[in-house]
Amino acid sequence: MKIFPVIFPLVLSLCTIDFGQESPRQYFNQTSPGVIPKVFAPGIVSIEDQTEFGSVFSKDRNKFYYAVEINGRAEIRMMRFESGLWHKSETILFHKEYSFNDPFLSPDNNRLFFISDRPLNGVGRKKDYDIWYIERTGRGWSQPINAGTNINSNKNEYYVSFTTAGKMYFSSNRADSRGENYDIYASGLIDGVFQPALKLGPEINSDFYEADVFIAPDESFIIFSVIHRDEINSGDLFVSFRMEDGQWQQRMSLGEPINSPSNDFCPYVTPDGRYLLYAREQDIYWVSINAIMRLRESK
Repeated sequence: MKIFPVIFPLVLSLCTIDFGQESPRQYFNQTSPGVIPKVFAPGIVSIEDQTEFGSVFSKDRNKFYYAVEINGRAEIRMMRFESGLWHKSETILFHKEYSFNDPFLSPDNNRLFFISDRPLNGVGRKKDYDIWYIERTGRGWSQPINAGTNINSNKNEYYVSFTTAGKMYFSSNRADSRGENYDIYASGLIDGVFQPALKLGPEINSDFYEADVFIAPDESFIIFSVIHRDEINSGDLFVSFRMEDGQWQQRMSLGEPINSPSNDFCPYVTPDGRYLLYAREQDIYWVSINAIMRLRESK
C-alpha cells in the first residue's frame, strides 16, 4: 500500500499455482501481455479518471476484487463472471468516512481480508489501519471482524497475502516511533489461530519502507514494494527467492520495464501463476510472470 502522498494499498486468491490451460474470458477477454507491462482491462477495470489498485482473483477466476479511491477514501469492489459474461462491478465494502482496501482472499476463499481505518466498534473517529476480514455466510458476507492483537498493533498494518497453509504476510510500522519505516512480517496459522507476528530478516527488510507484500502460495518467492526516504513518490517492486536451505536470497529489483519513475506497488500473482498484476499511475497493470522468473534463473 502506498501512503505517499495518498493512501493506496491488495487481494490474492490463495491456491496452489495451477499452470493449466488459460481461458481468455477469465482475464476479461484481454490479450495476454508479454514481458512488457500493459494496462489491465482498460475501460473495464482500469478506468480513466479513476484510481484502481490492490486486486485479486478468486481461485476459480470467476470473481475479481479490487480497490478504488473515491475522494480520498478507498472502497472494495467485485466483478463477477456469470452466464458467459463479466458483469458490472459491485461495491462490497465502503463507508462515507472510513477506507477499505488491500483485499485478499484466504486460501479457501471463504474469508476476504482487507485493511481499514475504521474504529474497533465501527463508529466514531478513524484509527490507525488494522487488518480485518469478512466471512462467507448463508446470507452473504458477515460484518467486519478484526484480525486480533497477534496481527494488529497500535500502528498501521498494510496489505495481506497468504501461503496455501494459511501463513499470513503483511507489513507494519509498529517498530518505528516516527511511523515512517514499514517492515514485512509473517504470522503462522496454528489450529485456526494466527500466531504472534515475526519480522523478516535483512534480506527483505531495511531501514526504509517495505510493504505491499505478495507471498507465493508455496512460499518459493516474495514480491514487495520498497520506497526510500529520498524517493517518497517512487516505490519500486523487489523480489526475493527462497533457497534450498529455507533462507531468503538478497532482494532484487524487478527493474525496468516493470518498475517505472512513478510508484509501482500492490503486486499480486494470478492463481494460475501466469501473470503479475500491480498498480501504477492510477491503474492496474499486468505482465507475464516470466519477467520475474528469469531473475531467479540469472542467480
